[in-house]
Amino acid sequence: MSRALPTCAVVAVGLALGGCQSPRATFEAAIKGDPAKPYLGMTTDQVIACAGNPAGRYGTTSGETLVYHYSGAGPVPSAAKEKPGKKNPFSKSKSEKNWDCSASLSFEGGRLARVTFAPREVVSPYAEKKDPKTGEKVAVTPPPPCNFSLPNCSGR
Repeated sequence: MSRALPTCAVVAVGLALGGCQSPRATFEAAIKGDPAKPYLGMTTDQVIACAGNPAGRYGTTSGETLVYHYSGAGPVPSAAKEKPGKKNPFSKSKSEKNWDCSASLSFEGGRLARVTFAPREVVSPYAEKKDPKTGEKVAVTPPPPCNFSLPNCSGR
């Protein structure tokens, strides 16, 4: 009886703390590890050489961040850009709109320091919509999670 109470207390604390994260994210992080780890330390030029030109880039106080839009495993160089002609400067080409994930690669001192990636269509776990047939509120299906790799880069 004296061991049961401390054991229950430890289990209760573990469950309470474990409930703070989504089980899927916790499981994937524990099993897969950091998908960007093989690329950390690469230079900006090395990343651009194997991932292609970024969709955006901006300077930060500690370095630079490259933003890639991609579908699939990770950013890869795209086909050659269309030749400039008479087109609307405010419209985007179809290839610029057709992506599922976004990755921000942060460089500090010219070297890749961290990578964050997320789905394009982020949905709150509390989001609801009306079912057109029944009129009832139903949960919105979240997009599939994103993966990250640089398929054309050789990891260290």
